Amino acid sequence: MLKKQTLVSSFTSGLNGILTVPGDKSISHRSLIIAGMAIGQTEIRGLLRSEDVLSTLCAMRQLGVTIEDDLDKNVITVKGVGTCGFNSPDKPLDLGNSGTGVRLLMGAIAGQPLTARLTGDASLSARPMKRITDPLQQMGAQIGYLPKNEGKGLLPVTITGANPALPLSYSTQVASAQIKSAIMLAGLNARGVTIISEPHISRDHTESMLRHFGVEVEQRFLADGRHQVTLAGEANLKAKNILVPRDPSSAAFAIVAALITPESDITLPAVGMNPQRIGLITTLIEMGADLDITNERLEGGEPVGDIHARSSKLNGIEVPAKRAASMIDEYPILSVAASCAQGRTYMPGIAELRVKETDRIAVMARGLKACGVSVDEQPDSLTVDGQKQITGGATIASQHDHRIAMSFLVLGMVSQRTVSVMNTETIATSFPQFASLMNGAGANIYAPEV
Repeated sequence: MLKKQTLVSSFTSGLNGILTVPGDKSISHRSLIIAGMAIGQTEIRGLLRSEDVLSTLCAMRQLGVTIEDDLDKNVITVKGVGTCGFNSPDKPLDLGNSGTGVRLLMGAIAGQPLTARLTGDASLSARPMKRITDPLQQMGAQIGYLPKNEGKGLLPVTITGANPALPLSYSTQVASAQIKSAIMLAGLNARGVTIISEPHISRDHTESMLRHFGVEVEQRFLADGRHQVTLAGEANLKAKNILVPRDPSSAAFAIVAALITPESDITLPAVGMNPQRIGLITTLIEMGADLDITNERLEGGEPVGDIHARSSKLNGIEVPAKRAASMIDEYPILSVAASCAQGRTYMPGIAELRVKETDRIAVMARGLKACGVSVDEQPDSLTVDGQKQITGGATIASQHDHRIAMSFLVLGMVSQRTVSVMNTETIATSFPQFASLMNGAGANIYAPEV
């Protein structure tokens, strides 16, 4: 359990320098799980060592996968056990606050002959899981919730995997990489072809990484615009080394901070540029951001580039709802950018934010209002009116949500009065060095005197 921590952020006159953000969280989770399901030894470089990812690492060890961590060389070595090699763990798999970790592991376990109980912290245990477990049940897995949680599908959950998994043709109602990935991981052991369609394409890191490991995966767009993934079952994954790109969701906080603070000029090297992850970059450029992407290249099968961000005059826009899947984690920090823009920013199609670590629409709306920003909250949208000056002076309850915490610490950098954020210890789940990195560039984030 992390010690409760409050941080305060005050006005900064500018951010400057080269900021190296941590490895991509989504890819880090997948690299551990998929490498563990391969035959042979995989070396992972650039893994994000955050609380969430380390929870997945510990869970993989409990499942019988040997993982060695060489901190000096920054290399993780995974000795894979194959797609049917997991063991039933002796105790529950505690994924802490990691929604990605628990949901992907549900899929990996559901396709193997073992039984495991998965649990998490209070925040994760309040997040719905039935949209993950329902299709896994259709693939032959046995799913057991506590009677009081059955209706909502809340952790803890006990999963007994199918032997073998049944191939599935499944159509999702929302574009969710977690749903899609869980089904794909279960489908690796299915005798036949697994097909998943979604309203539009979501993050495709799982598809790319499985192909990297030799799995036959096809992607195509249907006549009605839906995105379809086809995966061949009874797959044999062959170990292959991975270089994890730097996380665009973490980079987002530094980018927005540089855009809204005066006299800022920063460079973020080797940030992941997967087309399904750069919705925020596209949106900020449409708002007038002075952003450049240079040195674009492929690393470990994923596109990366160097991001150069400078102080900018932003304008409010309407963000296309169809873009939400490519930037769902970035809406909290986008709403901060919108607070500093000229005019109104309308963000529709974001109901998914209500079932994240917290109800991010409600929490952001409440916090922005407390800092003097005009906000309209609707069931699936958020509208923010830009302010000439952010008042600040509020104490924000982050609701133990790392992205909420970091977003309001960025807002404090342009506020007339300091912004205090409670429960910032959760930042360690994705970006442990956030405060020190930002302070090194010129921010003023500090713990209040007791």
